Amino acid sequence: MFTGLVAAVGRVERHAIRDDGSRLHVAAPLGELTLGESISVNGACLTVAACTKSSFEADLSSETLARTTLGRARAGAAVNLERAAQLGDRLGGHLLTGHVDGLARVLRVEAAGESHHVELEVPFELARFIAEKGSVALDGVSLTVNRVGGDRFEIMLIPHTLAVTTLGSLEPGQELNLEVDLVARYVARLLEAGAERGEASAVTLRGAV
Repeated sequence: MFTGLVAAVGRVERHAIRDDGSRLHVAAPLGELTLGESISVNGACLTVAACTKSSFEADLSSETLARTTLGRARAGAAVNLERAAQLGDRLGGHLLTGHVDGLARVLRVEAAGESHHVELEVPFELARFIAEKGSVALDGVSLTVNRVGGDRFEIMLIPHTLAVTTLGSLEPGQELNLEVDLVARYVARLLEAGAERGEASAVTLRGAV
C-alpha cells in the first residue's frame, strides 16, 4: 500500500523493451532499497529486482506497459517515487494500491497565484468513481478533487506539490496514470452486486459514486 506522498523524484537511466515486457532502470535518491520490496513509480506498483545505493531496476509486464504511461518512459524522464507504507506510518495522503486504473488527460493548466489550476479528462467508465472533495492519485500523487462534471474533473496543485513532484511541468495533452479512490471502487462494486441480485438499494448506483 502507498499514501500518495511522493518521497523523491527519480530519473530513468535506461528502459530495455523485451518481447514479454521490459526492464526499467531508475536513478533513485531514496537510500538503500531491498530486493523484492514494492515501490511506486509514477503511481504504478513495481517490484525491485536489482538495486544499488543510488538506483534500482524493476520488471514491467505487458499489462503495465499497455495500461500506464511507463511504456513510453525513456532515458532522462523524471518519475515520482514512493516506497510502500509501513504500519504505524502517518497517513498524510490516502490509501493507494499502486494499481493504475487508466489514464487521465490534461486539458488545461492555469496559474492561480503560486498554485496551478488543472482540468483533466478521464475515460467515461472511470468518471463515476471521482467525486467532488474526494481523492484521486495522478502519477502517484494524492490529490483532492475540486470540481467534477461529466468525464472531467479539476484539481489545484499547491506550491509544495509543484516543487517536489513531476506535476510542476504539466502541459495540455499530457497523460497521467490515474488511480481512483479505493473506497469508491468497492462501494460501486457492492451496489452493482446488489443490482445483480435485484435489490432495491442498487437503483442509487449512479448518484452514489
